[in-house]
Amino acid sequence: MRSRELDPGASPLDYYGYELRRCREAAGLTLAQLGSIVFCTGSLIGQIETAARVPQRDFSERVDAALGTDGLFSRLVGLVLRSQLPGWFQPYAEMEGRATYISTYQSQVVYGLLQTQEYARAVLGAPQPATLGELVAARMERQRVLRKEKPPLVWVVLDEAVLNRPMGSREVMRDQLAHLLSFRDQRRVKVQVLPFSAGEHPGLPGAFNLLRFGDDPDIVYTEDFIQGHMTANPDTVSEGWLHYDQLRAAALSVRDSAQLIAHVMEERYGEQPERDASAVA
Repeated sequence: MRSRELDPGASPLDYYGYELRRCREAAGLTLAQLGSIVFCTGSLIGQIETAARVPQRDFSERVDAALGTDGLFSRLVGLVLRSQLPGWFQPYAEMEGRATYISTYQSQVVYGLLQTQEYARAVLGAPQPATLGELVAARMERQRVLRKEKPPLVWVVLDEAVLNRPMGSREVMRDQLAHLLSFRDQRRVKVQVLPFSAGEHPGLPGAFNLLRFGDDPDIVYTEDFIQGHMTANPDTVSEGWLHYDQLRAAALSVRDSAQLIAHVMEERYGEQPERDASAVA
């Protein structure tokens, strides 16, 4: 049965599928033959070629190697995964990828660029979306900005509540806090914790991000429960930096923050001794 024809201009996913079929057929390979080379089923190849499934980065890298396409699909998959983000979030993700300095205050969850895959799955799975796998893959793709040749400086202030709010299992939280600790010796990623003892502070209205660029104006980004909002209004940006400076001043130092993260990781999410049933009356 002939697969449906794709319009390569319809979306990044359609373009990817169109090019995959074109390159596979040019190489004289069947779906099953290509699948055996890249360690997946021919059915999966067919679903990706018809835009019924979203490709992942490791799949794209294997296809490039199998078809000798000089990194074509590794480049395309970034566009495909970004297109899986909510439409209102895509402009921010694009700006985030261009920023030279990212500052964020987070009051509820760990900032997306520093999330582990399983923590991201727990966060994104709260509303139980049908496309959870694609959303998680898209979030992991965003984190490639930290591995660029010239990555941005990322400064994160987390409310202490973020460390204590369980997302997923104990293991998920332990791994997430351990991941935060892995940044403590990195020069371009800094994590501070705003302790409960700070009391009232400028971040009480909620999380916000500040992006700085080489030549373009700074941007403030906020979210509500429906969508995100970006602005380069000079007065708003100036107020945002003032609030952020106050939050950083009220937060624990980077070293003391790491100590608190380690403490919470062990005390709240560490290995728990098994309860002795004989001691129960």
